Amino acid sequence: MSSKKTRGEHEPVVARLTVGDKRFEVLVNPELAFEYKQGKEVNLDDMVVSDSIYTDLRKGLRASPDLLKRVFKTDETVKIAAEIVKRGELQLTAQQRRHLIELKKRQIINYIARNAIDPQTKLPIPPARIEAVMEQSRIGVDPFKSVEEQARNIIKAISRIIPIKIARALLRIRIPPEYSGRLYSFIVKQGDVKKSEWLSDGSLLVELEIPAGLQHDVIDRISKMTKGTAEIKIVATV
Repeated sequence: MSSKKTRGEHEPVVARLTVGDKRFEVLVNPELAFEYKQGKEVNLDDMVVSDSIYTDLRKGLRASPDLLKRVFKTDETVKIAAEIVKRGELQLTAQQRRHLIELKKRQIINYIARNAIDPQTKLPIPPARIEAVMEQSRIGVDPFKSVEEQARNIIKAISRIIPIKIARALLRIRIPPEYSGRLYSFIVKQGDVKKSEWLSDGSLLVELEIPAGLQHDVIDRISKMTKGTAEIKIVATV
């Protein structure tokens, strides 16, 4: 059994898929395979480490081209490996699993911080506070489940300890003429523009809906970009 040299410092891991009574295995880069499994675009040639598809990788037993064509409709290693990663399971080392769990944990915390607020104060909740409550609640993170799915469950769990809810903030923003043209493209990238109107003096009036956790960050950035001349009001938080 031979394999290509892996990119970076990551040791290759096994991706495995069982179809009927047949097992198929391939060596892959764990980071790229994880990203691909999550639906991200990766370079498949970099992701696949094995030179072949195996029925038992540890014993070096290769799957025959006939078997591969019968099951996968092709015998091309990279195409089959991509399907194995997408449909099968990744065998990660303890260190790699801890690393992926930590990455997913950061993503979940950032997602909650961006989208949730304290419903009593209407203020965003700092990431450090969210992390502390997660640890207090002993909430585990699955490296292979989506951020959104886990965030919903985590918010439900930590709401027993702190007031928290997913919310959207509606901002009404008036940009002075000297900044309106330059800031328009920035504003529309921040969320959903519910209303946009160019006023007779060249000012821009926008109603912008954004994740509630981002409201103060967006307000601060717009204020800095307009040197404090923009008029910004939080119309509603729902």
